[in-house]
Amino acid sequence: TSKPYARLPPFADTTSRRHGRRRRPPGRQQAGARGGGEARGAVQGGRRCRQAEEALRRPRGARRRLQGEAAACHRHGKAGGSRGINVLNSLWQEIFLPESRKPDYKLVKEITVLCQKVRCCNLSGKERSKLLTEALRKMDGKYLEIAGSPVAASVLKLCVQWCSQSEMDPVFVALQPHLLDLSRNKDTGFLVNYIIKGASKEQFALFISSLHGHVASLLHHTIGASVVDRAFHQATRPQKRSLLLELCSTELQLSKDLAQEKQCRLSVLNIISKHGLQKSSVLQHMTTIIQPVLEKGIVEYSIVHMVISEYLTIADKTSALDVIRQLIPHLIQGSSVLDEDVIGQLIPHLTPTKSKAQKKRSKAKKKRSSELLLIRIMQTKEGLKLGLACLKHGLEKDRKRIIKSLKGHIRKLALNDYGCLFVICRLSIVDNTELITEVVVDELTKHLKELIFDKNGRRPLLQLFHPLCSRYLTPRELFYLNYNVPSPVSKAGYSFC
Repeated sequence: TSKPYARLPPFADTTSRRHGRRRRPPGRQQAGARGGGEARGAVQGGRRCRQAEEALRRPRGARRRLQGEAAACHRHGKAGGSRGINVLNSLWQEIFLPESRKPDYKLVKEITVLCQKVRCCNLSGKERSKLLTEALRKMDGKYLEIAGSPVAASVLKLCVQWCSQSEMDPVFVALQPHLLDLSRNKDTGFLVNYIIKGASKEQFALFISSLHGHVASLLHHTIGASVVDRAFHQATRPQKRSLLLELCSTELQLSKDLAQEKQCRLSVLNIISKHGLQKSSVLQHMTTIIQPVLEKGIVEYSIVHMVISEYLTIADKTSALDVIRQLIPHLIQGSSVLDEDVIGQLIPHLTPTKSKAQKKRSKAKKKRSSELLLIRIMQTKEGLKLGLACLKHGLEKDRKRIIKSLKGHIRKLALNDYGCLFVICRLSIVDNTELITEVVVDELTKHLKELIFDKNGRRPLLQLFHPLCSRYLTPRELFYLNYNVPSPVSKAGYSFC
């Protein structure tokens, strides 16, 4: 016998006929469907729709047990709006529709088998290329539909990662109009990153032009911010300027000639003075961009660091200190970005087994994602500037929280090009010498031999003997150590040796 819900069409106006009972009279309707209960019905419908979205991410065996939940979602689907109807249609297909009737089911199964063969560690280059060509041939003309499936999207990502440029071109042409939408999806965000990485100069220029007007909205999205940051790292200097200018002012988005100016770096103050812009309007526009980023904790990308650094140069004292105090809790926590392996955990029944080398790389990725964000941003000079700004202009209790969070990580910071400068700055601020001795000096003493013979590790030690000496520090490093946010006044809570 067929299931009681199997004959139902996609969710529509079938609420009263699902179990064969008659429609209720108007006077006996539920409270959520009339009068003041409409708001409660809408809230309940939204909650049911979110539960349905979570159900779609579970393996098929778990979704089978959600028939009762699907029926409850069906009752409140209309209250959830058009988004709820779409979600419930997808849930109906996943639970009740036979696998043979699902779109591209056979294709997804075939390319998943090919993906398992491609990932074999003992496979030669020619055999892998042959399997990739076969998989791309099966997906030809259906790249957008394939990208819509979490399992098939991972297979397409693998093909894009290892295929040749000639095989990559049809994929880019098919997905180029939809890359912005795919950038906001956690199942396809990594696919877009690999497409950007393997794109030619002309294709990458097309992608940069498609970002025009959407950079700010993507930065407010966890996965979209990673795509923008990937494009920012790969972009040329004019392309970087075009992305950054869009975040500074709406007026600058219309001036394409600004991106072609040959300047060593972007300076908001120079642009304001040169083009006669109102500082208040630029500050207000940058505030509307930075505030959601800080609230969501998406602060580990270089483009975000650069925008915040430029914002601090033009902000008043109150605004600058407010941004710094909002930034400190995020820096002493782990990363907010989903690791690529987390996506694989959503589809364990079709995720191929990994080799020892792949497991080792996966373990290293998870270790990096669990590190303090303050350590991860020390890979760039913009990240160093933000860290120094938090140290110098934060409150005493904020500096205490920072130093406590770094316990056990001082050695790694001291061996880093920019991290050693952060340790030097922390040694120079003497508002809590007992805590600095316990956390910083004691750990430096434990690894004394390793630090002495390292070009970066010896600099914090030399700082203790001869502070800020030009013999041991380059002019650029001294410039970073003397970095200050212009608007906040110097605090009496710290002093340099």
